[in-house]
Amino acid sequence: MVKDTPRVARRRRHLRVRAKVKGTNSGPRLCVFRSLNHIYVQVIDDSRGHTLASASTLDPEIKSVAVGKNKTTKSELVGSLVAKRALSQGISRVAFDRGGYKYHGRVKALAEAARQGGLKF
Repeated sequence: MVKDTPRVARRRRHLRVRAKVKGTNSGPRLCVFRSLNHIYVQVIDDSRGHTLASASTLDPEIKSVAVGKNKTTKSELVGSLVAKRALSQGISRVAFDRGGYKYHGRVKALAEAARQGGLKF
C-alpha cells in the first residue's frame, strides 16, 4: 500500500468534510485555506455558488497591522475581520469548513477569533 503525500491526504480529508458541510443562504459555509505564509477565508453560499464575504492576510487592513507578527496572530486578525464583514451583511450563523486541516494552530486561532467577533458555528 502506497502512503499518500500530505497534499493528497489533505484533499481526501477536505472531500470528507465537504460531504457533510453545506452552506445555505441562512447558514453559509466559512471556508479556510491555509498556505505556507498566508491564510484565506471565505463565507460561501453553496446553493447559489456565491462568495458573500472574504478576508486574508493579504488584505490592506490586515497587512499594515500584521507586520512583524507571527502567523497565528495574523490568523486571529483575519478571523475577526471576516466576522466583521459577515455581520455587516447580516450573516451571524455559519458552518465551519476547516478545509481538511487539523483544528489547531492557525485554523483554531481563526475560528476562535471569528466566534469572538460575533459569528456562531
